[in-house]
Amino acid sequence: MQPSQPTEAADPGPHPIEPPGPAGRPGPATERPALLLPESLSRRLSPARSTAVAARTGVALGVGITILFATGLISHLIQHPPDWFRWPAHPVWLYRVTQGTHVTVGVMMIPLLLVKLWSVYPRFFIKPSLRHGLAELLERLSVAVLIGAVLFQIVTGLFNTAQFYPWKFFFTTTHHAMAYVAFGAVVVHVAVKLPVVRQALSRPVDDPTPTAGPSTESVPHQGISRRTVLVAAGLGAVVAGVAVAGQSIPFLRWASLLAPRSGHGPQGVPINRTAAAAAVTDTARSPLYALTVKVDGRERAFSRADLEAMPQHDSALPIACVEGWSAQGHWSGVRLRDLLAAVGEYRGGDVRFTSLETTGIYDSSVLPHTHVVDASTLIALRLHGEDLALDHGYPCRLIAPNRPGVLQTKWLKSIEELS
Repeated sequence: MQPSQPTEAADPGPHPIEPPGPAGRPGPATERPALLLPESLSRRLSPARSTAVAARTGVALGVGITILFATGLISHLIQHPPDWFRWPAHPVWLYRVTQGTHVTVGVMMIPLLLVKLWSVYPRFFIKPSLRHGLAELLERLSVAVLIGAVLFQIVTGLFNTAQFYPWKFFFTTTHHAMAYVAFGAVVVHVAVKLPVVRQALSRPVDDPTPTAGPSTESVPHQGISRRTVLVAAGLGAVVAGVAVAGQSIPFLRWASLLAPRSGHGPQGVPINRTAAAAAVTDTARSPLYALTVKVDGRERAFSRADLEAMPQHDSALPIACVEGWSAQGHWSGVRLRDLLAAVGEYRGGDVRFTSLETTGIYDSSVLPHTHVVDASTLIALRLHGEDLALDHGYPCRLIAPNRPGVLQTKWLKSIEELS
């Protein structure tokens, strides 16, 4: 029987395991942190559970979380813009790309995070050391915050794509607040672990030399290799991304088996909220319907027939929703700037749109000046050459370039220029 070989299990954090040998490489182990695991289990830990794997998956996670933070912040600023923020009307597909990226990358992080946790799992069972005291305790607390925040963001974000909310808090504001916690925890973790990561990345992934990790012994059968684990993690991330990317990338829809939106819906465009759910079925179809427009202190009511009698224009604009799905639409109707001019002199302020809906949290939206004057911004009456379906906002709706779908107000009741 061959003697078992020493292998590396995980990054132990502040524990010095081996003094440096020649050329900066670790020498013989002088300290072996005790693992709070049964001896039979600790001796069988896979050598793939290593700093080499943890560092490489950690780099991929760090890049992904940075992308998620940036794209998520963009979406939040568009929906809740501070005075200094300006979001352009063009290119019209920009929000479609940023939010589609946000959701797709978020799903891709799931297999990477699982492999990362698998690779460092023995680290969680290192027996606390009195010698390192407060420093070790703070490090473990910071890692707990990091794992908790990232898991919270991924799980709640995934549920949001399916519009499933088994909690009592408001998703949007909570997800936004926790993004700062998660991203801040990542920055702190990278700062603490940077020397270990740099050392691990400087060596081949299958280098058998231990690197600052608790030396454990494996049975003669070595099991899966580190390179195989990393390849599996990468393939898992790609497959997960493709499985949902089709909801925003049309040519991938055939492969996106897990996408909450298939790309189909009334008039070829998906919907999130039906007229029945918004309780507008009767009011939207009422023969007494009129759209009230207020500009420059003047007010005028427009029936659906009045809107149809005005000059009609076409716009090819996508509907892009915060859940990550998007679809191209060919809309026609009255240019917003023409409608405002028919009432009074538009003086350049933001414009508020109010819906017939009274049961939702997105029953109104505010459109900034840049989008108000854009030629592609319409009070849409038709989609793909047909009168708007009731679920798409009949008798009329707002459609503006480069905006989240929740701000493309349907079933319009009034339009008002704000001072």
